[in-house]
Amino acid sequence: MDPTILEFAQRILIVNLARYFLVASPFFIMFYILFKKKWAVKKIQAKFPKRKDYYREIFYSMITSVIFTGVALVVFFSSFKKYTLKYESIDEYGWGYWGLSVFLMLILHDTYFYWMHRLIHQPTLYKRIHLVHHKSTNPSPWAAYAFHPLEGVLEAAVVFPIVLFIPFHFSALLTFLMIMIIYNVYGHLGFELYPKRFSNHPIGKWLNTSVNHNQHHKHFNGNYGLYFLFWDRWMGTLRTDYDAAYAEVDERRGMN
Repeated sequence: MDPTILEFAQRILIVNLARYFLVASPFFIMFYILFKKKWAVKKIQAKFPKRKDYYREIFYSMITSVIFTGVALVVFFSSFKKYTLKYESIDEYGWGYWGLSVFLMLILHDTYFYWMHRLIHQPTLYKRIHLVHHKSTNPSPWAAYAFHPLEGVLEAAVVFPIVLFIPFHFSALLTFLMIMIIYNVYGHLGFELYPKRFSNHPIGKWLNTSVNHNQHHKHFNGNYGLYFLFWDRWMGTLRTDYDAAYAEVDERRGMN
């Protein structure tokens, strides 16, 4: 028997909250509790956020999880679903396309995010919408989904072009969503996980890093990308001090 809309909403909300807490929690425990003193010298910004910052980030992230649930209801439990390109069997397109579809989702999301992100940095929208996220000038893993409700809607809205223009299996969409929360947590971690000199590597120069996004939170401008640095490099919005900031973190990482 098909689930009722309430049962579906409960399941999706649990999944959304679980994704957030199951990914953010281990990173927070490792970097902000267990090895806080040992790894402190490696932190991108030397200071640690205050406890009230963690509470604020978690509070808004939970609201965002509710908003993501609402978008899922529209996509999969309303008349809108008949317009999506969802297919039931992986055999219809094969595993090769399954992997390609996840990659296409990431490319589309990165493009959507870059331009949406630049838009909400316009003064009026910034004050009314994006300021909530930028209260985390020194973000922690909990900041991954810490958005004003209106920004939460904008963030979640990327699902609509994905399901309308990319043929997808439900498992591929879930994989994309897992990558999204993992990279979001990494971007707000406050510690760099990529290898030394990665920002100058032929591959690394095109991938976003925790140092890169941390600079965005610290300085409020530049470095607008999510997964990649294509748009930042093409549009001239990559901060000119990015490589120097990465090298500075490398130097401190080399001390231990």
